[in-house]
This record gives sequence, C-alpha cells and structure tokens, in this order.
Amino acid sequence: MINLKFDGSRRRSSIFVIGLLLVGGIVFGAASAARSLAQQDRLTPLQREIERQRQRLSSTEAEERRDALMRLGNLKRPDASRAAAAALSDVSAAVRVAAAHAVLSLPSAEAAAMLMPLLKDKDEFVRREAAFALGETHARTATTSLIDLIVHDKKPSVRAAAAVALGQIGDEAALSPLSQVVTGQGTKKKKTRSAEEEFVVRSAVRSLGQIRSRASVPALVAALQDETNSIETRREAATALGLIGDSSALPALQAAYETNSDPYLSEAARAAIRQINRAKPKGAGN
Repeated sequence: MINLKFDGSRRRSSIFVIGLLLVGGIVFGAASAARSLAQQDRLTPLQREIERQRQRLSSTEAEERRDALMRLGNLKRPDASRAAAAALSDVSAAVRVAAAHAVLSLPSAEAAAMLMPLLKDKDEFVRREAAFALGETHARTATTSLIDLIVHDKKPSVRAAAAVALGQIGDEAALSPLSQVVTGQGTKKKKTRSAEEEFVVRSAVRSLGQIRSRASVPALVAALQDETNSIETRREAATALGLIGDSSALPALQAAYETNSDPYLSEAARAAIRQINRAKPKGAGN
C-alpha cells in the first residue's frame, strides 16, 4: 500500500510538472509570436517584402524559389541582394542563375566575390550567366578568373560570356588573351568555324574596342582583313578600330571601305574612318 501511494504521488507530481511545462511552452510561444508581430510592425513595407521573399526561398518548389529571387533582384536594393545570396548554392541550376543576377545590387567587389565561385560550376548555363553577371559588376577583381575561363573552358557559350564580361570590366590585363582569341594564336586555326566559335571571336573583338587600347590595333586590323572571319566579325573589327581612334588603322579601313562587296562592312569602315579623323589633333596629317 505504501508503495502504491508513493507511486500515485509521483505520478501526480509528474503530471503537474508536465502541465507546467506545457503551459510555459504555450506562454513562451505566445510571447515569441507577439515579439515577431511587433518586429513585423516595425518593418517598412520594403523590408516586409524582402522578408516575405526570403521566406519563399525555403520552398520545396524550384520555380517558387526562382520567382522569389527575381522579385528580390527587381527591388534593386543591397539588403534584397543579401537575402538572395543564400540561393547561390541552390540545388537547382536555374535557381543559382537567378541568384547570380539577384545579387548585383551589392557593392561591386562584394557581388564579384560571391559570383566568382560559380565560374567553376558543373553546369554550363550557370558558368555562362555568372560570367555575364560579373561583367555587370565592373569589378577588376574578376579579371583573372574570367581570363582563366576564356582560355580553359570547353564550352563556346561560356568563353563568349567571359569575353563580353572582360569588355565590360575594361581591364587592360585582358588585352593579350582577348587578342589571342581574335587572331587564333596558340590554337590551330580552322578555315571554317562553328557559329558558336565565331561568336566567341566576335565577342572578343567587341571587347577590345570597349577597352580602347592602341595595343590591340594589330589584332583588330588582322581580324578586319581576314576573309575567313564572318562579315559580322569584320564589321565589329572596323567598329572597334573606330572606337580606339588610332590613325595607324586607316589604311586597312580605307581598303575595306573601297574594295569590299558587303555594303554594311563598307559603311562600318567609313564610319570608323570618320571617327578617327575627327579624333585627330588639328594639323595632323591624313
């Protein structure tokens, strides 16, 4: 009997303690919810929107996560970009790409540091879009990684994106690798290229024009004169030479203007000649 009474007492004590714990948990939960609501009330409408989209990033649906990232990116705010950064390692390639574009409202160096690891992503789509995004940061800290991409990546679309990005960044350290792409130096030049490979060359030509260094004039003149290049690439070379404005390119441009059967290439050469002549100091020779 004594043991039974004792056991009954212990059971009543246990029930009492459990009850206290349950009540305490409810009270604590209610208090936490109240604090959360109070914090929400203190947020601005923009902060509430960022928090709403940040929570959507934990969805099991890739499309919802991608949509949340697009909305965060469209806010054009650093705090929205920081919320998006967590998705740079998402399991879905499409979501990683959306995240790459969503972090671009961060300071240039910060965004570039987050994006550069994606240049080694196993997915071609992710590497390509990360390269394009790095171009938009204009961060020179990305130059070396992009050069490595244009030299070593096996996918033409990725190399072309790296070439475009290097032109946007405008770092003269990229002149040599871009010129090698244009002239085919270090590679076995083929009489005909695939459309994708031609786009890589054309992108490199355009980027040399954007960087505007006289050191790239020989490579661009060679691209202009090389009839194995597509007409589009040769036109781009003429335009790039006009942007650089070096008079040493005038003979090649004059020849392209006078002798080429493609009217668009002739017009591009003529426009470049006028641009260079306008940039000449007064009294300089023709």
